[in-house]
Amino acid sequence: MASIRIDNATVITMDKTRRVIDNGSVVIKDDRITAVGPTQEIASHYPAEKVIDGTRMAIMPGLVDVHAHAGHGLIKTMGGGDSEAWYETCGEVYTTASDTHFWRAEAALAGLERLKSGVTCGVSLLGGGDSVMRTDDPIYGKAHFDAIRDLGIRVVLAVGPCRATHPWTYANWESGKRTEISVSFEQQIATCETLIRDHHGAEGGRLNICMLSPTLRVEHLETAGSSEKAEMVRQAQTASRVAREHGLVFTQDGHKTGTVQFAKDHLGILGPEALLSHSTDFTDDEIAICADFDVKIAHNASAIGSVLGRCRAIELMDAGVTVGIGSDATAPDRSGDMFRHVQQAMHYHRRHFRDPGILPPGKALEMVTIDAAKALGMEDEIGSLDVGKKADVILIDVAKPHLFPHNMIPYRVACFANGADVDTVIVNGNILMQGRQLASVNEAAILNEAQTATETMLERTGRHALTDIPEGFFGATRY
Repeated sequence: MASIRIDNATVITMDKTRRVIDNGSVVIKDDRITAVGPTQEIASHYPAEKVIDGTRMAIMPGLVDVHAHAGHGLIKTMGGGDSEAWYETCGEVYTTASDTHFWRAEAALAGLERLKSGVTCGVSLLGGGDSVMRTDDPIYGKAHFDAIRDLGIRVVLAVGPCRATHPWTYANWESGKRTEISVSFEQQIATCETLIRDHHGAEGGRLNICMLSPTLRVEHLETAGSSEKAEMVRQAQTASRVAREHGLVFTQDGHKTGTVQFAKDHLGILGPEALLSHSTDFTDDEIAICADFDVKIAHNASAIGSVLGRCRAIELMDAGVTVGIGSDATAPDRSGDMFRHVQQAMHYHRRHFRDPGILPPGKALEMVTIDAAKALGMEDEIGSLDVGKKADVILIDVAKPHLFPHNMIPYRVACFANGADVDTVIVNGNILMQGRQLASVNEAAILNEAQTATETMLERTGRHALTDIPEGFFGATRY
């Protein structure tokens, strides 16, 4: 007998033929999909312990976010329009003002946002700012995983070294007092190795690790001496090697003009496992390099990086490069709602080309489902509703004014849906939310813990003023 059968829904399969079944069923046994097809053919052949009526609902594979940041959820809009202050805050918090409570509370908050928005799998960098990673000790990555384990969703935690300015100073608060420690590159790599050994592939494949190293850009290389430049190269190559040895994705944050060419000529880190984020203003030659090396791209259409430069996602996809959409969430001004980023991506490229036919809605949906899964090397397990794949499934309530009338459902989902329209979320065959009611966690408790951790962080940093409404917020056309 099946575990779950969902009937009478519009099934947007995202399978190889991109089938859309108007009155369809999806059958789940344990953690896998066992049947997909018209309800009249499926229902009588697959009795199930639990049957969900999907009338006026759309069924899709769970959405996949290929780039976001752990830690940002408790910093979010701090500093208002002052990007420098925001980045400085990230750097301070992620090294000297956070503890395991901070990382667990933030992971629970950001994960809850994902869950309630139908994002069943996402990449989270364990830090951010200028690639400041909390990899001085495995306890912080473990705290992140502890929260995700309770939520029930799927995560790929990106860990790796900070920039090559050694040694990095961190502060440990676990005893209740601030204890400063100096952390070397080798210690950070050892932390990554421990996290890989202890957590990668755990919880039925829900908890995963990918490796990260800072992107080497022109401004870093021009100001570095020859020995420091050599150390930057060594560290990037080491992190990439660790990823390859363990069969992991290797990701880098903040690629732009010249970085891919440098990586090809000097680093040897490009390959099918490489996932490059932002990726703005690539040259034609760099697009060709991405295609030649089967590099994957995380396109963050809503990010500030996509304001300061343009990700040539259309040209990259036309060249055969796999491009997934990332939220870059949750700071300083974007959420984890991937429907928002689908819609932003469509408008972003249409405005550039001045062509409303660019990036059709179906392709945009691919970029947060099957293409995103491929970018993470997980296309054989998630990203589409195919028999044998993991049962990561969402139901969208399309009986809403902004999604009606009841026709052209894939269009309506891509162009009008938002995270609050997600009714039911299933991951690994487990129902995590149904009727917008959570089954796995206490939402109020998560919110309270997030507030407490934030107040502690503000006390440690003394940055309360950055939470005030800044001058120019109202009544002006620019800060």
